[in-house]
Amino acid sequence: MSYIDGFVIAVPLANREQFLAHARRFDPIFLEVGAIRVMECWGDDVPSGKLTDFRRAVQAKDDEAVVFSWVEWPDKATRDAGVEKFMKDPRMSDASNMPFDGKRMIFGGFAPVVSLPQ
Repeated sequence: MSYIDGFVIAVPLANREQFLAHARRFDPIFLEVGAIRVMECWGDDVPSGKLTDFRRAVQAKDDEAVVFSWVEWPDKATRDAGVEKFMKDPRMSDASNMPFDGKRMIFGGFAPVVSLPQ
């Protein structure tokens, strides 16, 4: 079964086009190093909760959108090798100029337990 890396970030609304350009530049590297799919999803219906929610998780401000992203890998071994290659790729030296605050990004690796359809 596949392996998923998930990310949630807050992106200033004014930086939407910069974010899209950033994703178009760096997301293909994931595919080059073994990922089978990359999704970038701009928050469209992100409600506030009573105890917690996506906005609070990344300390999103009123002028920021929540972006939910994931990278799908064939398996964890491919992901581990791919992430190592990704981080060492010389093109990543330009990634420090992100159109969002990377310190507020939350991320993790996930082993799917249910996948429909198969």
